Amino acid sequence: MHNLAIFFVFLVALEALYIMRIEMFGTPEKHAQTFDIPLEYTKQEQARTAMANQGLYNGFLGVGLLLSLFLLPSAGRFFAVTMFLVFISIAAIYGWLSSGKIKILYLQGSPAFIALLLWIFF
Repeated sequence: MHNLAIFFVFLVALEALYIMRIEMFGTPEKHAQTFDIPLEYTKQEQARTAMANQGLYNGFLGVGLLLSLFLLPSAGRFFAVTMFLVFISIAAIYGWLSSGKIKILYLQGSPAFIALLLWIFF
């Protein structure tokens, strides 16, 4: 069961890096399609800057999870992985509440919630 927890943590990290790639390097059309926001908005320079900044944070979360999972000794690993999974879970909940889009909670939150439960209990 521990291997399943590691697998889910790894998936959450990859998802964070994938979101980072879209937010930082995606086209305005890709941003509009992926995040279900108006194309006119995603073409604005301020929106592109904000999206790239948000992508940077997603990248930090993904890399932090990977480094915690594979490089930290076991004492620090449990705390660090738990912390990053809680951060991602909170971000998913906030994204859902602030945007009203349940899709965020489902796509970003579900893997993080499952990984967190598996990580803590197994």
